[in-house]
Amino acid sequence: MSRSAEIVMDAVRAADHDRYLTALYAPDGKRDALFSLYAFNAEISGIRDRIHEALPGEVRLQWWRDVIAAGGEAGAGHPTAEAVNATIATFGLPKPAFENMLDARIFDLYDDPMPSRTDLEGYCGETAAALIQLAAMVLDPVEAPRFAELAGRAGCAQAMTGLLLLLPLHRQRGQCFVPADILAAAGSSPEECVTGDGGSGAKRAVAAMMALAREHLSAFEQGAPALPVSLRPAFLPLALSRAYLGKMENGSPFGGVARLSALRRHWLLLRRASKGWPAL
Repeated sequence: MSRSAEIVMDAVRAADHDRYLTALYAPDGKRDALFSLYAFNAEISGIRDRIHEALPGEVRLQWWRDVIAAGGEAGAGHPTAEAVNATIATFGLPKPAFENMLDARIFDLYDDPMPSRTDLEGYCGETAAALIQLAAMVLDPVEAPRFAELAGRAGCAQAMTGLLLLLPLHRQRGQCFVPADILAAAGSSPEECVTGDGGSGAKRAVAAMMALAREHLSAFEQGAPALPVSLRPAFLPLALSRAYLGKMENGSPFGGVARLSALRRHWLLLRRASKGWPAL
């Protein structure tokens, strides 16, 4: 492994350990490409944490747009930029998918409430679902298109679970990813969701968002037994989603971030990597 590839892998291990573990199940010849995609995702999803101000954050997203659009040697000297451009070129990945991911991440930089369930599902589709589909295209470009719809379900389940896990951090920022229409139906509001203990209405709304994540997860699990072995690594993060949701439901999503032990994560991933998803 080159020093540059090592840097990219280490970046994923530090910023997104769950996806780092799943990439280890990919074939040797595809692993570095997955690390490049996951490092790119970690870079753009973490912009707000590193930059804090919205306008400089948008400038950084534009830098990534320019790098992806130019391809080739663009971003030279930046290991992740070099790696993701190489992956796009090697595997013929569609650049519009990356542009849509960057556009979706503008939402992260501001405190505007998520307007509706439809908007949330669109956000999940352009971020986590797109990442799963790109990883699938790297792993098996022939089979990947057949499972694009399943990637959409998987991405919604994974992204919503992730947003629920990050609820305490988002509340500290004054940010609310629970859709406003779900909050209104529960007798709450984005303001209530980010203040104090969240209030009973906000807790009902969070429970409804958990149910929505489970709905997408169940839809994914219905179709997952058909996944070929070649595509499993792209979908492996879903092996942890049900366990994370159970952990949050048994505790308080408004408290600290729910965690799974390293042993449990390794066991869940190994089981799905080796046996896939059983028929329901």
